[in-house]
Amino acid sequence: MAKGLTASSLATALALASMAGASGQSVTGFAAGPTRNAASGAEVPRSEDSTSGLKSGLSESTADKVSSSVREVGAGDQTSTPQAPSGAEIAERSKKLLANQHHNDEALEQYERIEHHVDRTGGTSPRVLDDKTYRVVPTGSGTMKLLLKEGDRPVDPAEYHKQLTAWEELLELMLKPDDSRTKAAYAKWQKRKDDRKELLDATQEAFVTTWDGQEACNGRLCDVYELQPNPNFHPRSMVQDILTRVTGKIWVDREANQLSHGEAHVMRDISFGGGILGKLYRGGVFFMQQQEIVPGIWLPTRYQYDFTARKFLFTFEQHQYVEASQYRRIGPPKQALAMVKSELASGKAVYGDP
Repeated sequence: MAKGLTASSLATALALASMAGASGQSVTGFAAGPTRNAASGAEVPRSEDSTSGLKSGLSESTADKVSSSVREVGAGDQTSTPQAPSGAEIAERSKKLLANQHHNDEALEQYERIEHHVDRTGGTSPRVLDDKTYRVVPTGSGTMKLLLKEGDRPVDPAEYHKQLTAWEELLELMLKPDDSRTKAAYAKWQKRKDDRKELLDATQEAFVTTWDGQEACNGRLCDVYELQPNPNFHPRSMVQDILTRVTGKIWVDREANQLSHGEAHVMRDISFGGGILGKLYRGGVFFMQQQEIVPGIWLPTRYQYDFTARKFLFTFEQHQYVEASQYRRIGPPKQALAMVKSELASGKAVYGDP
């Protein structure tokens, strides 16, 4: 399956990827619908621990690692007796948060980045299975990954040149609107964007949101919210049905009203194609974090996936983390094409000798 920020196979697995970042984008999972706050005395049911759903589906050591990672990103002293927001305030903040996230998603389409992908085994002594570093570049109809390194070994310069040429050719194709291949690529990309937007928008009514205090994250004050499935939510698509099977927890930057950290837990199995195409088993955990890249734009900096799934007849585990850095805006395809042509002409890689 595709991995990391561009993950989308077990495709809709990781339309829960829309709960934890697939398709290169982070997700709020922040409900503007029913809300309750912990100070009101009317709390929604909450898990005893942020990894409570994990150990049923994954090894204990993997669960402990994810739990440790979650605690680390959520680290920070609780502020002293902060005042709980009202349900109306939570609803208003959630609308702004969702609007900000849509803005981030649109901006991401014109940025390139460096991604470090590490796949590991589960169990008590995990070992690295795959370690690759990519330059992820926009194409106008998605992204393309250019391999930079396998482990510590840089890719052969001639191979890297071939990858740059392939990117150039794809950008040139995307600038031919009458070409049938271009039309098909744009239609597929638009469908993915529409599905993601539908899933994001559905979070407004799919969850009951409980304010859970405040924490300092990376030196900034965040509101913490727990998300439980809303029993009154009736999904209108298979994608929306995923939201009824997960719980979440998010850290929202109080000043910027942007998602800083988020985690999602699969509490019930998620089937695809009636279970024939595959299944994502309960206990899976998806974690992400993002930071402000330029004023007003927050983009993903880390993802972690730990889950057990089945694709057709084959069961497998996925234990992967992806770190993203060195974001750089290169603009729409015409602007990106000019840049890659200049890079090919110079013979020098933008990110150093691959």
